[in-house]
Amino acid sequence: MKPLQMVDTHTQYHKIKDEVDKAVIEVMESSAFINGKIVQEFAGNLAGYLNVKHVIPCGNGTDALQIALMALGLKPGDEVITPSFTYIATTEVVALLRLTPVFVDVDEKTFCIDPAAIEKAITPRTKAIVPVHLYGQSANMEAIMKIAEKHSLFVIEDNAQAIGCNFHFSDGSSKKTGTIGHIGCTSFYPSKNLGAFGDGGSLFTNDDALAEKLKMIANHGQKVRYYHDLVGCNSRLDSIQAAILNIKLKHLDAYCKARQEVAAYYNAAFSGNDKITVPYKADNSDHVYHQYTLILNNVERDAFKDRLEKKGVPSMIYYPLPAHKQKMFAQFDVANQELPVTTYLTDRVISLPIHTEMDAEQLAFIKDAVLSAL
Repeated sequence: MKPLQMVDTHTQYHKIKDEVDKAVIEVMESSAFINGKIVQEFAGNLAGYLNVKHVIPCGNGTDALQIALMALGLKPGDEVITPSFTYIATTEVVALLRLTPVFVDVDEKTFCIDPAAIEKAITPRTKAIVPVHLYGQSANMEAIMKIAEKHSLFVIEDNAQAIGCNFHFSDGSSKKTGTIGHIGCTSFYPSKNLGAFGDGGSLFTNDDALAEKLKMIANHGQKVRYYHDLVGCNSRLDSIQAAILNIKLKHLDAYCKARQEVAAYYNAAFSGNDKITVPYKADNSDHVYHQYTLILNNVERDAFKDRLEKKGVPSMIYYPLPAHKQKMFAQFDVANQELPVTTYLTDRVISLPIHTEMDAEQLAFIKDAVLSAL
């Protein structure tokens, strides 16, 4: 059996090696390493895939979130509502820009931000909401956009874990996650469903004026070279990464399908066990399973993780300490904030290997190891 990994980017690469190597060599031969034609080609292809007007590539997913907030004209002290149960990048950029993060709880089934909690947290200083499509499933964007419209708030979607996912509205229409709010952000970190071979990220919007501003901020605040109208940053997707992503974009739906098949196997294997709760999939969202995350019921997690490790099965805990309890946010005096669902999940979740290259032998081995460890 092949060694088990949380993500197998090596085998995935070898399946498309000829295409990728050719594309990389073409960039090398062109010597257009920054802002080569391939960057705009990839941006156009991704815009077509997402059915969104504008795709603005950038250096990484954290940059994308920062640039999005910079484009909205927020002032120090303005409040941004965000889940605490997320990777730190979502909330880190809020504090970096001297805005005030307002942490709210998540839905106990989907693990995504709870619209009812958003509504309760709104104050006159609230200016934006950052929903996170956690683990590959969409937050309830229909409810969130209604709240945002009611209170004249911006919505920035953190789509780093759910590219390729569709959200289904009550009128029967569907949209890709990242294209529903005012701005969508994603990461192309190598382990993502659409992953580069290094860092990379992108922003999405249907707003022409916002798109222009996002492009300027990502390029030192300039539209005309050497004339800087805004305070910006230097955040670019390099040509080699764009070439690789342009190849992998053609396979994204197949990658998502492969992850869904792994999840279906796990669900069938574990659904009847009262010691674990398998991931819930909401009716209004697809699930592209960036992570396959269980809730342990009356099981000592660290011991369970150790038993899996001894059997040769890796696992991960995303995320053991919620954002509002991190030392970096001590200035906001939020560590004692009551977020019961977040607390419950951070004590009990554990993620199993899931990626595009898993075979039947590996899945059977993991199933037996999990059931034995329980």
